[in-house]
Amino acid sequence: MPIEGTWDLSISTPIGKINSVVELRRQDGVLTGAAHGAGEQVPLDDVALVGDRLTWKQAITKPMRLNLAFALAVDGDTLTGTSKAGRLPASKVTGRRRTVREEAAGH
Repeated sequence: MPIEGTWDLSISTPIGKINSVVELRRQDGVLTGAAHGAGEQVPLDDVALVGDRLTWKQAITKPMRLNLAFALAVDGDTLTGTSKAGRLPASKVTGRRRTVREEAAGH
């Protein structure tokens, strides 16, 4: 199943759970994307899908300025893995693909 689509992520951090929405698209054969959360939208860098392993990097400024590296396993419509910021401990990440109906309704 293609990885493209809208994914709802939940990131369990030391300061609490953070929800984010990630949109993945394929443009000219290259995976691209953006993340929305905490009142900001940021582009995803170095998006790669190798087998069932999805990785990307992103910079955020809220709640603090961090460079995050995501490493997730794809299993159909679910994602599980980690997000890591520098030397901080990795945070657990889970994700669920939005259905076409949910995307159309703007959920």
